[in-house]
Amino acid sequence: MVGTPAPQCTALAAAKEKKGLSYEEIAAKIGKDKDHVINVCTGKVKPTEDEFNALAVALDVQQVPHTGAHATK
Repeated sequence: MVGTPAPQCTALAAAKEKKGLSYEEIAAKIGKDKDHVINVCTGKVKPTEDEFNALAVALDVQQVPHTGAHATK
């Protein structure tokens, strides 16, 4: 989608691209609104541990460290 910000993390961006999911589809999978998912993925908001894990499952990402850009609340 044009104008949609890319995730801050290159691995997350690659996983989102590989799965072919929009932020809206990811939001539906994890039970959050699209704007919150965008804010988490672009680094504006730190996810909770549960949100982080739900994103990893939705995008089929394994073994992501919880440091730096991947830190949780």
